Amino acid sequence: MFKFENLKVWQKSLDFIDLIYSLTKNFPKEETFGLTSQTRRASVSVALNIAEGSGKTTNKEFRKFLHDSLGSLRESVTLLIICKRQILISNEQFLKAYAMAEEISKMIYKLGLKIID
Repeated sequence: MFKFENLKVWQKSLDFIDLIYSLTKNFPKEETFGLTSQTRRASVSVALNIAEGSGKTTNKEFRKFLHDSLGSLRESVTLLIICKRQILISNEQFLKAYAMAEEISKMIYKLGLKIID
């Protein structure tokens, strides 16, 4: 088992990816290479950065990847706002995804604070 698989924040980010894929599943065909692809890639990037960072040799490097993960999470939230404004997702769907993103953000911050050089 890899170290990152034990991280609750990584596990939660997989749940976020599942939600995003579910939300974007029925987006219009013309959004396949637009909002569908971008929203999915941003959410996947959150988990990827956590996983990659956990394997780095220094805590400073890991924190950099956690920072990148937060950037991807902010990108995901911005894309969700766009999707809501374009009426591709409901307000209820948006609020569910937003709440999950907030929770993951807090978990990433806490993990970053635990990492000491």
